[in-house]
Amino acid sequence: MSSAIFPGSFDPVSNGHMDIIRRSAKNFDRLVVGVFNNIRKKSFLPVEVRVEALKEAVKDMENVEVVSFDGLLADYMVKHDIPVIIRGLRSVTDFEYEQGQAQVIRQIHPGLDTFFLLTKPELSCVSSSVIREIYGFGGDISTLVPESVLIAIEHFNKK
Repeated sequence: MSSAIFPGSFDPVSNGHMDIIRRSAKNFDRLVVGVFNNIRKKSFLPVEVRVEALKEAVKDMENVEVVSFDGLLADYMVKHDIPVIIRGLRSVTDFEYEQGQAQVIRQIHPGLDTFFLLTKPELSCVSSSVIREIYGFGGDISTLVPESVLIAIEHFNKK
């Protein structure tokens, strides 16, 4: 059985993330979407809210599970027998960052590999930080996030 993990803070999950999830789910028997709390960023939504919104967004994909985790990604992967990391790339800058991360993980755990997927061009400008900024200024984010995520954001932030 082929397994992969698509890790991220998903704060919030975007339609770009969903594109990577859908495409990855078609290529692996099991896809784990791993939500982590990025300690370098102030959280927009609590991890639990992100996990529940993502579970709702992927409920039509039988081979996708959503989990939250702490600690090193590579350690989680080894513990749960997941040999492949999925990374979505929007730009050259994303590639440079993710390449370094992939090389470090491979150095620590040679059995783990990283697959890069290019974001669809029409979604390459969409990021969680852009979504947070648009929402913060009262803009419409309904075309940028799945419906379950929009509901979670509106419920949690009660504007």
